[in-house]
Amino acid sequence: MRLTGRTILVTGGSAGIGLAFARKFLELGNEVIVTGRRQAALDAVKIRHPKLHTIQSDSADPAQIAALAARLKRDFPKLDVLMNNAGVGVAENLTEPAGDLAALMDQMEINVGGVIRTTSALIDILTANRGTVINVSSALAFVPVPAMPVYSASKAAVHSYTQSLRFQLEGSGVEVIDLMPPAVRTEMTSEFAQAGIKTITTEELVDRTFAALRAGKQEIRPGQSNLLAFMRRLAPGFINRQLWNASKTLVPAAAA
Repeated sequence: MRLTGRTILVTGGSAGIGLAFARKFLELGNEVIVTGRRQAALDAVKIRHPKLHTIQSDSADPAQIAALAARLKRDFPKLDVLMNNAGVGVAENLTEPAGDLAALMDQMEINVGGVIRTTSALIDILTANRGTVINVSSALAFVPVPAMPVYSASKAAVHSYTQSLRFQLEGSGVEVIDLMPPAVRTEMTSEFAQAGIKTITTEELVDRTFAALRAGKQEIRPGQSNLLAFMRRLAPGFINRQLWNASKTLVPAAAA
């Protein structure tokens, strides 16, 4: 992947992994746009990084995605990189009925629906500019963390979708990259350390990912992601049990 002279959209770029990548892309001299659901968070990012373009947009809302796409095509006609990063994840207890059946699908709407809809809304400009799509799935596409069943399933879906997207865009000039991080130390994973799940920093993730991008890799598995992929093939029962044992303390207690 060419890493300079690009116009790049990073969804969910106001914090965590997305902001770390946005900062690195900006450092390399690219024009970078980040989106986020909370305007206050975007305003704070803009103060710290005034060269970043910030746009409020919710990746779970089809109408907001359509509006975002129209604005980007008007204001950033050279857009040639889409990094679908926006995502949320929570631990869940599957042993009792959910109190809010609509909220049960929030992670799928953001993590999967956001990727599919945003890619579709921008595929014409990305194709015209012979661009790049980077979808952030996860090592959990190979082995789920049982305490986070919907999140794990959503990342497996993104991985599968990305593989199909790559085949369909063969010959179009659009490069499709699947970034599959291990557990990364962010606000969303703050409880992982307490559960004994090893994490890497956003800086480590960015450094390893950019090395892989420079090498032209299309499926990037930084850190323990390669190990999880290997263990899934070698001893699936063992690695699944290990992740369950490590994560079961994260499962919310059943209602009294």
